[in-house]
Amino acid sequence: MIWNYIFISLDIFRLKMHNKKVTTLLEAWMTFFSTDDPEEIIKLITDFPQFKPMYETLYQMCRNVENVMGFFSEELREMDRNTVRYMIDELQKEVDTQKALLEEKDTVIAEKDAIIANLQAKLAEK
Repeated sequence: MIWNYIFISLDIFRLKMHNKKVTTLLEAWMTFFSTDDPEEIIKLITDFPQFKPMYETLYQMCRNVENVMGFFSEELREMDRNTVRYMIDELQKEVDTQKALLEEKDTVIAEKDAIIANLQAKLAEK
């Protein structure tokens, strides 16, 4: 399945919208995602009332400090899990590399042992 994505830098959007009025729903969504200024939020809710329930939900969530700290704790746990996975993957790569080097050295030693055995056999014949 092919998906088309468009990435928009919110900080560039904020610079572009500086001293401009939000006129479209797309601009309203971008403003919703990028602003924390109370005056802009009030202006956005006034012009686009459908954002009011979302802001109310966010406001209630932020008032519950314990809940917010739980979000951070969960994110930190996930980051820790990802870090552990990354470290395990890196160690596995190192182990695989060392294993390949050891196998290569074992092959070289086996070849040298064969040469030595061949030379000892020739010396024993004389």
